[in-house]
Amino acid sequence: MANSQARLGKPTLDKDLDKLTRVEEAAHFVSKGLVAPGIGLIFLVLVTLFAGVYVIDRPGAVIVIAATAIGAYMAMNIGANDVTNNISPAVGSRALTMTGALIIAAIFETLGAIIAGGDVVDTISKGIIAPDAVPSPTIFIWVMMGALLSSALWVNLATWLGAPVSTTHAIVGGVIGAGIAASGTASVDWTAITAIAASWVISPLLGGIVAAAFLAFIKEFIIYRDDKIVAARTWVPVLIAVMTGSFLAYLVLKGLGNLISIGMPLTFAIGIVASGIAYAVAVPLVRRQSEGLENRNQSLRKLFRIPLIFSAALLSFAHGANDVANAIGPLAAIVHAAQEADISAQVDVPFWVMLIGGLGISVGLLLFGPRLVALVGEQITKLNPMRAFCVALSAGLTVIVASAFGLPVSSTHIAVGAVFGVGFFREWYTRKSKRRQDYIRRRNGKVDPEEVEERNPDEMRRRYLVRRSHFMTIVAAWIITVPAAAGLSAALFLLLNGLFG
Repeated sequence: MANSQARLGKPTLDKDLDKLTRVEEAAHFVSKGLVAPGIGLIFLVLVTLFAGVYVIDRPGAVIVIAATAIGAYMAMNIGANDVTNNISPAVGSRALTMTGALIIAAIFETLGAIIAGGDVVDTISKGIIAPDAVPSPTIFIWVMMGALLSSALWVNLATWLGAPVSTTHAIVGGVIGAGIAASGTASVDWTAITAIAASWVISPLLGGIVAAAFLAFIKEFIIYRDDKIVAARTWVPVLIAVMTGSFLAYLVLKGLGNLISIGMPLTFAIGIVASGIAYAVAVPLVRRQSEGLENRNQSLRKLFRIPLIFSAALLSFAHGANDVANAIGPLAAIVHAAQEADISAQVDVPFWVMLIGGLGISVGLLLFGPRLVALVGEQITKLNPMRAFCVALSAGLTVIVASAFGLPVSSTHIAVGAVFGVGFFREWYTRKSKRRQDYIRRRNGKVDPEEVEERNPDEMRRRYLVRRSHFMTIVAAWIITVPAAAGLSAALFLLLNGLFG
């Protein structure tokens, strides 16, 4: 009888223990999701203490310390959202692991920000608000504070929604909104705003067209050739030379340009010389790498892996040098206005401010970047090393070409537009290319697994076509970035000015 009662009681005990186990698992899951925000909060606290050491005995110390925390928060959001476009192609194509790509990007973003971030930055982003239109240094401080906080909040929201946006457009929108709230619409340079709006269309279109053009070249002259290895030995060195020249020119223009003034003719000359040297080095290197490779697409992937790794590093360095100003520009302006009681169109950037910007970008990337890296590199369309090479090459080359013609572009929109361009081109090419169809017929069914998948319409829809849901979400986020940041910034300015002005 006693044994019977024990057996009856055991299921109840098991259920209770099972409930406790589920509670522990749920608690572990929730706590795991709080690790990154917790580390980010600790970083912001440390940054605030670090800033206090430098400014505690200077005028406006409280304002500067508060602005430093907001600037570091903005830098973290730049790392979480904007930097991901530089490494997504390498990760999506499996040329780099997620961990390896994050480490490379974090190192080169920090180096770019610290080494070439610029000793002097524009206090009014892109010159959209005239300094003399702002009534006083105090009003100016609240304008910059509102712009910085609103852009950080908007980029944070976009990252949470899974939408890569332009942090430059966010800070521009913030300055517009707070500037209008402080000084009226007459203070805004609407010509500059028109150029920014034009970049919404120009950047992704150029990025997509350039990436699609290079992918078409690779498919026509390498992939769908009877002897892929011989074709690769001929054309891969050319592609590597083009990438090297364009990336070095991009680095000079967008990275080192903050240290030394180099005109466009010299930039092109440097790129051409670098291309020649790269071609001379790549010819024997590609020949050595291709020895013993089978005549299949899988073999070609090995030839593009090293260029993709270099692209991730160089794009990250140039991005750190160029876009760190979106965080430290307003912060440096607040520091100057608070300590000197003066408004200046350009200000010197203290080293500690530059350091906070660089570290903040890296911390944000490491803590919150993987989600958007996976989205851009893997979820929009499937990337292999050849397609990822086209995306990375487009990111550097398009900026150079656009700068030569004076076209306003966004590096974020270019990179994402390039991914979409590759995906949409593959949809068209798979259906329409006669060379591809003839190639498959000649092979008599002896094709790579990837080629078999592309011949299967159901498989193509499932894995290869561009996901329209991501397309619509990202485009919508691009369009509303400036007005959303502007509206939020205006509200924050009015609140701050009303409380502390």
